[in-house]
Amino acid sequence: MTTKAAVVIPSRYGSTRFPGKPLAMLCGKPMIWHVWDAARRAKLASRVVVATDDSRIADAVRAFGGEVAMTSPDCASGTDRVAEVARSLDEELFLNLQGDEPLMNPAVVDAVIAPLLADPAVMMTTAALPMDDMARFADPMVVKLVTDDRGDALYFSRAPIPHDREGRPVRWRKHLGIYGYRKGFLLEMAATAPSSLETTEMLEQLRVLQAGYKIRVVDVAFDSAGVDTPEDLKNVEERLCARNAR
Repeated sequence: MTTKAAVVIPSRYGSTRFPGKPLAMLCGKPMIWHVWDAARRAKLASRVVVATDDSRIADAVRAFGGEVAMTSPDCASGTDRVAEVARSLDEELFLNLQGDEPLMNPAVVDAVIAPLLADPAVMMTTAALPMDDMARFADPMVVKLVTDDRGDALYFSRAPIPHDREGRPVRWRKHLGIYGYRKGFLLEMAATAPSSLETTEMLEQLRVLQAGYKIRVVDVAFDSAGVDTPEDLKNVEERLCARNAR
């Protein structure tokens, strides 16, 4: 039987910094549509589900033909929301594509699915973009990562890693906010308590590494950008509309 991969897009209305952002308009369509559209254009995804606890988001997704799963308002994170949906679906592989990533390229979705299809020993995957921009390297809002020679993550940090002791520019890798899981591993990690490194850096993926598990990292050629504030929305809209005009 062919292994199937479902993309689940956690989306909540009550963001502290930007309430209602999934329904904010970008180039004439709500932001959640752009995320859903990128996922549905991925070649390796068999299903796309928007996971939300808000009827306004659910109504908007159904209006453009998307599938919705209503989840508990008590979910503490997007991963918890994805895990709740995964329990009721038959797919073996699940992608967590955050609902505030309207610039995500379908090729990145496929790149994160591919190692899970190719190697049954891989339990979790994510994506990175190699970069040279040293100003962004210093930005704590940009998450960086380093890997071992096999491509498994050694660490994720808001700090500039790797650090060159001589102060020379380095080729570094920006972490993109998308994750792939085998179903059983996703449910296990969602049931695991937050770790000390996770709470220090405010990076949920560190829970996995601190517990001794591996995350396979795939280098990709397409950047993405999350929307956390109305200012982010304006910047993303400019990029998105320019890309769509090409």
